[in-house]
Amino acid sequence: MLPLLRPVPALTPYALVTIVHLVAIAGGAGEVVAATKPLLMPALLLGLVLGLPVRRSRLLLWGGLALVFSWLGDVLLQNPGDIGFLLGTGAFGLAHVAYLALYLGPLRTRRVPWWGILVGVVWWGSMLAALGLWLGALFVPVALYGLVLGAAAVCALATRPVIGVGAAVFLVSDTLLALDRFLPGFSVLEVDLPIMLTYTLGQGLIIAGVIAVARHRAGYADAGALVPTAATTSTAA
Repeated sequence: MLPLLRPVPALTPYALVTIVHLVAIAGGAGEVVAATKPLLMPALLLGLVLGLPVRRSRLLLWGGLALVFSWLGDVLLQNPGDIGFLLGTGAFGLAHVAYLALYLGPLRTRRVPWWGILVGVVWWGSMLAALGLWLGALFVPVALYGLVLGAAAVCALATRPVIGVGAAVFLVSDTLLALDRFLPGFSVLEVDLPIMLTYTLGQGLIIAGVIAVARHRAGYADAGALVPTAATTSTAA
């Protein structure tokens, strides 16, 4: 297996909470679902902190902010009504801004590909065309959120592949959520399960990629190694 795709032990708590959460959704255990959802992002943040070889870094700053805002979005979206939705969407918008700073800053390894920009524009335009008639007063905030979300997914293509895949899977989750909430007649069996499956997988892949890149730069043989193989570590991340 490629070094950057090997398991990261620091993410084990996140994996366990995620499994419990997804099983609870599949089993219809609403109380367990409500109890475990606010634990997802703190567990992932713990994994990020424990996994990074250098704590004082832009990787932790922007990655940590993205996870904190994602946690706030998870909590706010559990409140019914448009107010909870707007506040939750705003929090996730800030999370994607933090991810943008991460992708275009310390994680950037190449230019954003032109085809990625094209796909992002087509996705954004298609979503507005499909949902525009049903959004009403929410059109502008949803359009702005979609723009930030799409930009983050596209800019993730300028980083390592595993991070780009994670951002794309995150995009799938939000796409399903938007279609389920606003598009009449849209129905997927147990839609909450694919939404949360893609959400947790996407976030996990992004953070696993961040940790793997940081540890690789610091001279570790792979993401799961306990001891660096290089004599020195890099603090530039």
